[in-house]
This record gives sequence, C-alpha cells and structure tokens, in this order.
Amino acid sequence: MTIRVLLADDQALLRGTFRLLIDSCDDMEVVGEAADGHQAVELARSHRPDIVLMDIRMPGADGLAATASICEDPDLASTRVLILTMFETEEYVAQALRVGASGFLGKYVTTDALLNGIRTVAAGEALLSPGATQALITRFLTLPTSGPPLAPTERLADLTPREQEVTVLAAHGKSNDQIAQELFLSVLTVRTHVQRAMTKLGARDRAQLVVIAYQNGLVRPAPPHS
Repeated sequence: MTIRVLLADDQALLRGTFRLLIDSCDDMEVVGEAADGHQAVELARSHRPDIVLMDIRMPGADGLAATASICEDPDLASTRVLILTMFETEEYVAQALRVGASGFLGKYVTTDALLNGIRTVAAGEALLSPGATQALITRFLTLPTSGPPLAPTERLADLTPREQEVTVLAAHGKSNDQIAQELFLSVLTVRTHVQRAMTKLGARDRAQLVVIAYQNGLVRPAPPHS
C-alpha cells in the first residue's frame, strides 16, 4: 500500500526537497503541499493523506494549531501528523504530543531517518524511542495543562494487567520488538495488547497512549539529571 503524504512547510525549497525524496520511494507519494497551517488543514480534509509532515513555525496558523485541528477532526481519524522542525525544544515536543502528533523529528535528521519515520508513523507507531525525544517526554509530559487529561484515571482500570504492563513499557520508549523480548511474548501479541489499550483509553495512536499513561500516573517521569 502506498503511503500518501501531505507536506506542510512555509519554505518552498524544503517542500521541493522533501517531495523529491518521498516520491523517489516506491511505497510513498506526496499528494499535496501547504505553505501554512490553514492550508495544511484544508488540504488534509480534501486529500485525506495518511501522513502530514508538519513544520511548527509557519505564518498564520502554526503547525501546532494545525495539528490540533487535524487530530480533532473525526473525518481525519486515519491521518497522522509527524512534526518536522528546526525548533526541537522541550516545550514544542510536549505540546505537539498533547495535541495529537504521532512523532517529532528535527530537520537535521538523515534521509533514511526521515523516510523510516514516515513509515513508522504510518504503521500506527510513534517516534518515541529512547534518546532525546524520550528524555523530553519523560521530563515534560506531566507539566500542568489547561485542559483535562485525555482519558480519566478510572478508565485505566479497564486495562488488563498485561495491557497495563505493555503500556508502561511503551511509555518508557520501548519498541514492540523490545517489549516482546522483555516479556517473552511474540511481537504480534504485543501489538495486539497495545491496540487493545489504545481502544479502551480512546487513544488515536501510540503517542497519545503514552501521553495518557503519563497524565494519569500509570508511569512516573524519572527525575531530570542534575
């Protein structure tokens, strides 16, 4: 199946470069280009892409506002947003995940990392592997927010002990393969547990599942290194 990608970036040169890279792959294609957040939302609604590759700082509505609009639209439930920006700050990472983004990459990433990131998010997983992003998530996702948690705490009781265990490991940045090795399960079984946890908690994807786990205290952030 071909992954349909919408590009949202105010720099035409970057959009052109990303288009060349993506269109050179047999398993993906660019279906549209947006120069600001408003266009990104409009084109997402008209093209229904699998992935929106979203910059944060754009004129008019920025990438975070556009991401929120896309992720809140029930007609775009199958569209996932991958943030790609030069401004890879703690605050932006936390905000992007809270509004529904499925991944966050800096524009310094290699070509292979970008293309693999698109494939990862399109497969329903999130770019929450250990490393810089995981450190940011662990430190900042429990900061107070103006809105309520994505899922009320009592809904965690709907998870089976195994689903909770898998959710905790996912929140620590472990991939399905790593979770399977740690729990002596098949990758398919882990994927099933993750999917069931997402369904029970109303999470649109793995990234939102992790946010819910932190917001509701299922996982506690490690103290930042001094």
